[in-house]
Amino acid sequence: MRFTDKVCIVSGGGSGIGKATCVRLASEGGKVIIADINEDGAQTAQEITGTGGAAIFVKTDVSNSAQVQAAIQAGVDRWGKIDIVVNDAAMMTFVPIVDLPEAAWEHVMAVNLRSVFLMCKYAVPHMPPGGAIVNISSVHAHETTVNVVPYATSKGGMEAFTRGFSEELEDRKIRINSVAPGAVDTPMLWNNPNVKSGKEKIAGAIGKPADLAAAICFLASDEARFITGTTLVVDGGRLDIL
Repeated sequence: MRFTDKVCIVSGGGSGIGKATCVRLASEGGKVIIADINEDGAQTAQEITGTGGAAIFVKTDVSNSAQVQAAIQAGVDRWGKIDIVVNDAAMMTFVPIVDLPEAAWEHVMAVNLRSVFLMCKYAVPHMPPGGAIVNISSVHAHETTVNVVPYATSKGGMEAFTRGFSEELEDRKIRINSVAPGAVDTPMLWNNPNVKSGKEKIAGAIGKPADLAAAICFLASDEARFITGTTLVVDGGRLDIL
């Protein structure tokens, strides 16, 4: 029970990797705040509490400062602190840069990258020594395909943020790392038009959300106490395909 009495906030925890992470954290004793713009988060919370775990859902636009602060405060009001932050919420666009509206670029950056800044900025003051942050990046930060430049850029920025912020967190004794998934069996993968068209090759390298949750929870746990400021690629060898 690695997360007994640990308070964990997970953005995008209503489905996919985020949901699997919430379930894993709760199964190991964690108290989970599910911050998601979709009502799927409420169902995830019900599933966790229905099996004896502790979870609350806070409807949250993770690009909105006031809503991020409200989600964090809900956890602090309920359990008094935040021990673990998992930044999983993300979105993609599939339009060439020259055709992409400026507003679409800004929206991707807000959901995928601004949200990480906001969650870290407002959660860290409530985190005791020994806390951990795990950001969910992507192999697209390292190798990518056509028409997903905003997504790849946001994930590259996330990994740079992770490296830089780790130094600011050193005195607080809080760790921060990223996990870079490859293809994972989620709606985001199967709704990707590049995957549907075959432009993005995934054959033979598709993981399950639980596979990523295992890696995320490792980095969030005390087992990874000597790991900070780095990115763990969890892709089943997909970078070789990209």
